[in-house]
Amino acid sequence: MKESWSSVDTLETNFRPLVVIELAKGTKEETIEWFTKRIVDKKTNGGAQLLIKPLVTENGGENIYLVGASHLRLLLGAENVGLVKECNDNSMRAFTYSSRKTFKDFADDNQNFLTMSECQYIIKHELENLRAKDEKMIPGYPQAKLYPGKSIVRRLLTNGILVQIFPLHDREELKKLRHTWYGQVKIGYQPLDEIRCYFGETIALYFGFLEYFTFALIPMAVIGIPYYVFAWEDYDKYVMFATFNLLWSTVILEVWKRICAVMTYRWGTLLMKRQFEEPRPGFHGVLGINPVTGREEPVYSSIKRQLRIYLVSVPFVCLCLYFSLYVMMIYFDLEQWALDYHEENKSNFSSLMLYVPSIIYAVVIEIMNRIYRYAAEFLTSWENHRLESSYQNHLILKVLVFNFLNCFASLFYIAFVLFDMKLLRQSLATLLITSQILNQFAESLLPYWLQKRYMKKMKERMHSLKMDTDLSLVEQVNSEKEMGTYFGTFDDYLELFLQFGYVSLFSCVYPLAAVFAVLNNITEIYSDALKMCRVYKRPFAEPTANIGVWQLAFETMSVISVVTNCILIGMSPQVNALFPDSKMDLILTVALVEHLLLAIKFVMAFVIPDKPRDIQIKLAKLEFESLEALKQQMFTESYSYLCDDMREQ
Repeated sequence: MKESWSSVDTLETNFRPLVVIELAKGTKEETIEWFTKRIVDKKTNGGAQLLIKPLVTENGGENIYLVGASHLRLLLGAENVGLVKECNDNSMRAFTYSSRKTFKDFADDNQNFLTMSECQYIIKHELENLRAKDEKMIPGYPQAKLYPGKSIVRRLLTNGILVQIFPLHDREELKKLRHTWYGQVKIGYQPLDEIRCYFGETIALYFGFLEYFTFALIPMAVIGIPYYVFAWEDYDKYVMFATFNLLWSTVILEVWKRICAVMTYRWGTLLMKRQFEEPRPGFHGVLGINPVTGREEPVYSSIKRQLRIYLVSVPFVCLCLYFSLYVMMIYFDLEQWALDYHEENKSNFSSLMLYVPSIIYAVVIEIMNRIYRYAAEFLTSWENHRLESSYQNHLILKVLVFNFLNCFASLFYIAFVLFDMKLLRQSLATLLITSQILNQFAESLLPYWLQKRYMKKMKERMHSLKMDTDLSLVEQVNSEKEMGTYFGTFDDYLELFLQFGYVSLFSCVYPLAAVFAVLNNITEIYSDALKMCRVYKRPFAEPTANIGVWQLAFETMSVISVVTNCILIGMSPQVNALFPDSKMDLILTVALVEHLLLAIKFVMAFVIPDKPRDIQIKLAKLEFESLEALKQQMFTESYSYLCDDMREQ
């Protein structure tokens, strides 16, 4: 029997707060009353049919509300968002309330059938899909215009009425996760399934990729150590190491696709249907009709957007790239000054001064990357992309292009213009190590220290008020709402992408790059785990089936690494000795080898399936069963119509 929305209770004796809504101070009462009414209203009346309670504090004055939902409401919401769960026969299927008994661990009194992160994801989905009916504006704010079908939450956010929405931590579960994840120093795998249950698939997939990439670097590190120790100045012996690197960079990315498919199938996100994308909150335009949905929404000319991109954004990015190259040339002037100083003095101090320009340049690169990131976000937002996916793709493209040139331009210049392998090795080592230290400090250690200071002050203030209300919940909400917001895995993947470039592009010159990358990633796992559990608010779970555009970014970097390593091999004295008379023959041979290696790389990518055979069979079986069910449904409906016609005759 299909449960109707009208039968879902909006009252629950055991209210479990899952999500926090913070409205701006001074928000008008009529606005609060209207918004909370829309949240608790039945779905048939255009509401979200959720539970909401104000957070009661002694001093009051803060518009903070706790949102939850009944167990039945969450189960119907799980069907609505298309969550995939494991069945009793060990297959993975989209959850439906009518077939709930066929799912593993389901029981009417089992409140833990849905994980807390899944419940919070359902609530977020329902809140974001609260839409205006016949309202022309938000009550109390005539300037905040509404039209039928407009997302109420997005309008409240863009007008500053709604400050933030965030999911609450589960303190007991978080304590257990911290202990198994980073509470003890041990050699072993991360609890990815537990991370997924608590933080969702997107974050679990990042930590899975970080762990996999770290293990994949170990062969490079093990091979690189003897090359570094026994052949420090003998670049000829690096030819075999570079050749191994070319095959390694291809294999690890193809194997990752298979591992990713296994994990996401187990988590159910490989089977989730892609949902129709709504306009992003910052999108604006003239009110029009969406030809797909038939709803009123802002419409913006694609020609205007393209003009903004090609007449403003592209020239700005080119200007930033030119500035990056200008800073690079200043760095080389400093390198020459340090070298001249060392030649004049020949002291221990002058030897140390040789590394100072590279360290300064590495710090400047990190500063420029962060400043440019803000500029890229502003420009991409100004371009007014309708969909969040389009916004993210344009932002990633801008950031990757600049970061690639900013981080690697000096290394390309040293390798292929100056032909100075010693300076290349020194610059690569300095840039890699300095960037790793700065990232660890800026992303984890500094935020953790600041958060700890704030928590201490907040606890003292809370206890001084001597509140009679639920102090633990009030403490938790007040502490979490002041935590930093985790804006996603963008910066984390970017850091790994640049690290992959340092390891793969010039590996034959500095084999220890993989060693430092492994050491950094081991500490990165612990520091990233720390910041997720202690520094930032709990992010909403976001179902995903892969690492998205970053897979393409890593594959592009591996293609570039084939070209750079082939050229470096061609520049080695050992290879040059084979062509003493004709440099053109050398160039043609290197180009031929490079094309052959690229061909081998693409053949390997084609031959290695993205999904293991058993996963392919399971997916094909589910598709077949879905088609058969659809046929059966159509046949039943046709037979019913036929019977009705016969009865009428």
